[in-house]
Amino acid sequence: MTRLLLSFGHGYSARALARLLPDDGWQIHGTTRSADKAEEIAATGVTPHLMPGEDLTPLLDRATHLLISAGPDAEGDPVLRSWREAITRNAARYDWVGYLSTTGVYGDHQGGWVDEATPLTPSTRRGKWRAAAEAEWRAIPGLPLHIFRLAGIYGPGRGPFAKVRAGRARRIVKPGQVFSRTHVEDIAQVLAASIARPNPGAAYNVCDDDPAPPQDVITHAAALLDVPPPPVEAFETAEMTPMARSFYAESKRVRNDRIKDELGVRLRYPDYRAGLAALLDEEQARAGERSQQ
Repeated sequence: MTRLLLSFGHGYSARALARLLPDDGWQIHGTTRSADKAEEIAATGVTPHLMPGEDLTPLLDRATHLLISAGPDAEGDPVLRSWREAITRNAARYDWVGYLSTTGVYGDHQGGWVDEATPLTPSTRRGKWRAAAEAEWRAIPGLPLHIFRLAGIYGPGRGPFAKVRAGRARRIVKPGQVFSRTHVEDIAQVLAASIARPNPGAAYNVCDDDPAPPQDVITHAAALLDVPPPPVEAFETAEMTPMARSFYAESKRVRNDRIKDELGVRLRYPDYRAGLAALLDEEQARAGERSQQ
């Protein structure tokens, strides 16, 4: 039986999931706001749809699985703003619905540990929007909703090496600051594991095992490239945009036991050292292939 996944906001993480799903068992449709990105999506074998612009009601009536990556704004969730009626009507018919949220919904815990039972106390605007969007989706009766709270995402094309090579990386130090991270391939395997073992209503933290200060990641990336690390800058006096500074507003360590215990996930990249080493190996392999062409 062919299953149909409709992916709203078919971006970096959703594309990683699509690569894991077998071609002979799935039809995958993905939305985007850009005609250029629609061409990129089509090149991966996924059927693209422009949103807003297309009537997705027939797809929502046929889909067996939904994945929502599109981010909310001050007015709420954009998918529900456009398609709440169709999704509500089909809610009980879907096999699985996944919503990609963020660990920012937990707010600031001054470096302390949080898990899925931790109350949501976001302090940033983006975190508050995400918490509100989670509540919007949870309010739909009968929807087999699964929430995935993602830590900072990295992976191919989203690693620190380009900035380190170009001299644009920064080591900004705020005492006690730690972040959790996750490799995009681990996000994909968590989503695939949840699709295989649905548990409607569940929330999952998706992160690695090693929350770490951001400057440690840059230092390690420089060491892997055998270049000097950038100078240390104090957070209090560093020149930063308001957006960049907002990332330092919250500090917490995120537990990931549930993805292991409930979904049986074994992380491919349990810490940033393993993830960065793999990214560098991939970059060097691609460079070798290009040199032989």
